[in-house]
Amino acid sequence: MPAARWRKSSRSNSNGGNCVEVADNVPGVVLVRDSKDRDGGILTFGPGQWQGFVDLAKRIGPTD
Repeated sequence: MPAARWRKSSRSNSNGGNCVEVADNVPGVVLVRDSKDRDGGILTFGPGQWQGFVDLAKRIGPTD
């Protein structure tokens, strides 16, 4: 996806390198990939699905 602008969470460096990158600038989708395997697979979510995940993660909070 050449148009995707990937970013990492500000908390990514605190978990031993287990990071994901998100691109939310592509119209109609949110893309997620493993930061250690950028040429590997990409997960695709609808904006509503992604927002639901983010909201749930905020409610649950950190697990480490």
